[in-house]
Amino acid sequence: MRNGLKAFFTHFFVLVFFIIAALAYFYPVLQGKVIQQSDIVQFTGMAKEQIDFRKATGEEPYWTNSAFGGMPTYQLGAYYPHDYVKKLDRVIRFLPRPADYLFLYFIGFYILLCCLKVDYKLAVLGALTFGFSTYLIIILGVGHNAKAHAIGYFPMLLGGIVLVFRKKYLWGFILTAVAMALEVGANHYQMTFYFMLLVLILGAVYLVDAIKKQTLKHFGIAVGILVGAVILGVAANATSLMATKEYADWSTRGASELTITPNGTPKENKSGLDREYITQYSYGISESLNLFVPRLFGGSGNENLGADSKTYAFLTENGIPRTKALEFASGLPLYWGEQPIVAAPAYIGAIVIFLFVLGLFLVQGKSKWWLVGGTVMSLVLSWGKNFGALTDFMIDYFPLYNKFRAVSSIQVILELCVPIMAMLTLVALFNTAIATSKKIKDLKIALIITLGVGGLLLLVKGMFNFEGPSDEMYRQYYGDDIVSLIKADRKAVYSQDIFRSITYVALAALVIWFFIKDKIKQHWAILAIGVLIVFDLVGVAKRYVDKDDFVAQRRMTAPFQETALEKELSKDTTVFRVFDPSEGLNGARTSYFNQSIGGYHAAKPAGIQDLFDYQIAKNNIGILNMLNVKYVIQEEEGQKYPALNPDANGNAWFVKELVPVKSADEEISTLGGLDLKEKAVVNTQKFEQLTTFTYKKDSTASIELVEYKPNYLKYIANNEHEGIAVFSEMYYANGWNAYIDGELKDHFEVNYVLRALAIPAGKHLVEFKFEPEVVKTGGKITMAVSILIGLIILMGLGYSYKKRQNKTVS
Repeated sequence: MRNGLKAFFTHFFVLVFFIIAALAYFYPVLQGKVIQQSDIVQFTGMAKEQIDFRKATGEEPYWTNSAFGGMPTYQLGAYYPHDYVKKLDRVIRFLPRPADYLFLYFIGFYILLCCLKVDYKLAVLGALTFGFSTYLIIILGVGHNAKAHAIGYFPMLLGGIVLVFRKKYLWGFILTAVAMALEVGANHYQMTFYFMLLVLILGAVYLVDAIKKQTLKHFGIAVGILVGAVILGVAANATSLMATKEYADWSTRGASELTITPNGTPKENKSGLDREYITQYSYGISESLNLFVPRLFGGSGNENLGADSKTYAFLTENGIPRTKALEFASGLPLYWGEQPIVAAPAYIGAIVIFLFVLGLFLVQGKSKWWLVGGTVMSLVLSWGKNFGALTDFMIDYFPLYNKFRAVSSIQVILELCVPIMAMLTLVALFNTAIATSKKIKDLKIALIITLGVGGLLLLVKGMFNFEGPSDEMYRQYYGDDIVSLIKADRKAVYSQDIFRSITYVALAALVIWFFIKDKIKQHWAILAIGVLIVFDLVGVAKRYVDKDDFVAQRRMTAPFQETALEKELSKDTTVFRVFDPSEGLNGARTSYFNQSIGGYHAAKPAGIQDLFDYQIAKNNIGILNMLNVKYVIQEEEGQKYPALNPDANGNAWFVKELVPVKSADEEISTLGGLDLKEKAVVNTQKFEQLTTFTYKKDSTASIELVEYKPNYLKYIANNEHEGIAVFSEMYYANGWNAYIDGELKDHFEVNYVLRALAIPAGKHLVEFKFEPEVVKTGGKITMAVSILIGLIILMGLGYSYKKRQNKTVS
């Protein structure tokens, strides 16, 4: 009982410490401020119609017309019935954002190290080491919340797996099931996919160990338990998973029916994302050393060197006012690596890398090998096109690998593995069973390797040209002198940060040496190393996310301010779409105020992307007309204004003819030469039931939209003849139902993306309702599985209580 109370209070005060640490780093949240996250600004624009509808009606629309001409809200924060996983997640992440995610990093990693039987003091240090890793902080700064969310549950899920393999079957099962449910609920399947690659490596290591030790029975039991736990965890998110899969097939992440490119050449990849798009963000091989030296490749494309930069000194010496020079020097394009845009280096700490290297010699057992395997796998795959043979193999043959872009982000796996290894290294150092002579020998080897890398980087400095991707632009605007000084600043931070890393490694090695030589006690060694690691990591993280990134809450809840442009558009009370060519398909400002054919999403609807690439980019105005783009944003003398498009087709119209084609290639190509007010293209391979292709249409035929909601459209159709009505709305078979006078009718797809409906002669009420079956079915599954998991948890608590009572009696 006494031990149980001690453990409870230990974990309780650790929890309190993590709360304080998270709030201390993001202390502006205590002043009611929020972090200005660029991606969340875009998300707010995309989700505004959904949020407004939810507030006004208390209902969930599951569809929005504000972006990409219309799309499901499954990836825009939709609320699902019986989503108890989300409720549990909110309990865990109770702190104000983004402190909630930092707290999640801490508590998850602490749980993992406790599952690995690491002492709580080192578990606390490990949690801080993981949580303050630069990449994990910067994704909070730019608003990759779903990614941070998924990464935050990695350690907890890994802890459950470890418990099962330690024969703690019941609690391992429970932790794995709950953590898997939370992981999937975080809704970033790319991160979850990468984590599962690590689990495969872990499983392979445990299998080899089981074969050697002849414990295959235990291995089989453990795998069976874990499979059951994963199935339950996944099923607890049935609604979101089923809905996401349904949407993914309709999005740019799904298989394309097109076999040609916009210029008519054969299309390379039809089953996933384009190879170049997948590998656009590929880590440079030598650039990976910034895991050890933060600004080895300049850091970011927006470095703040302030008055310490050579650029600042040059500008002030040449008569530029100090304030202007300081403003310029606060956003220098120092990054000179191979990726298009980098917000910060993926720095995980010089001391942490040093401890990892030391662990290669000092740490023994299974954990060492799956941690090393995960680290190597993550590093090599992050090189993407720079390690083409392996990347091509993964894209072509490994299931689902071609569904995800930005392969550099797989480094999140090594950002998990390396800190674990670092803490296991400290466990080994404090283990009295390991000979002092071995510790000293291994310390010397690790120090020579780590400092040797730092020294070598200084020696080869002259081999690099320090040319950055933005240099040519800066040269055109500011001249050769400025670019030369920016390059000089790159060289300066290159050397400064190498010396910085070397210094931290040397200090940590000195602390370890003093401990081995019995000059300091273990707790003082932990404290000293902890202070060095935290100062190192926080010092770098603060370069990229600090108090200056926080703004008043209203700046994020209403990030787009109405201008004269939006005021002018608001005078038009009809339902229409707006196209801003300056945004294209990559901006959500227009979606915030109006219905748009653009938007901001990592998985755009494939149809609108294809229309843009194959037709709109070729100035086919007829496509804008059929999408009911009533206004096109133009610019004159620096001011934007809405130019009226008088030829927009409107919300719906009758056509005289359906033009039959037999493939997606034909369908999208045929759109280029048709009068889309009179004709519509239909793929008869999809809709074989269509047999009539010409219809009578006179000037009296009309169809008018009389009521609009995101998930409900009501029209009045009036036509003397049976006809085909085309609607300027996206065709989405999995949810949209058409009704004529209250009776369900089949509708079909025309013009590659739009809905069409055969309407009998006369006056009729036509309704479209979004009624996704996937939400109803998924809700039932989610509720049943959540109840089952709850019962298993209660059983675990009862079993533990009974076991404790039996121990007390005996």
